[in-house]
Amino acid sequence: MKVLVINAGSSSLKYQLLDPDTKDVLAKGLCERIGIDGHIKHTPTGGDVYDADRYMPDHEAAIKLVMEVLTHNYYGVIKDMSERSEERRVGKECRTRCC
Repeated sequence: MKVLVINAGSSSLKYQLLDPDTKDVLAKGLCERIGIDGHIKHTPTGGDVYDADRYMPDHEAAIKLVMEVLTHNYYGVIKDMSERSEERRVGKECRTRCC
């Protein structure tokens, strides 16, 4: 089981892919300058860093890019997104609708 944790700001998105059973961080990264020129830095544990300028017009595009690098043949740490355990939203929207 793996958990993808995302912290989204107004023009950035930080993430970590965790294995809660072992408490290992499998990968972490940062998408920044979302909506402007865009940049991503993806750091898989024990692997080569992917650091590139990539245009992300919005947060949806940034999340798609995160999924792309997490499953990349060289930089990725999982085969596909089915290895995630669940999705859970945290924040004002969640507190008012589901909690």
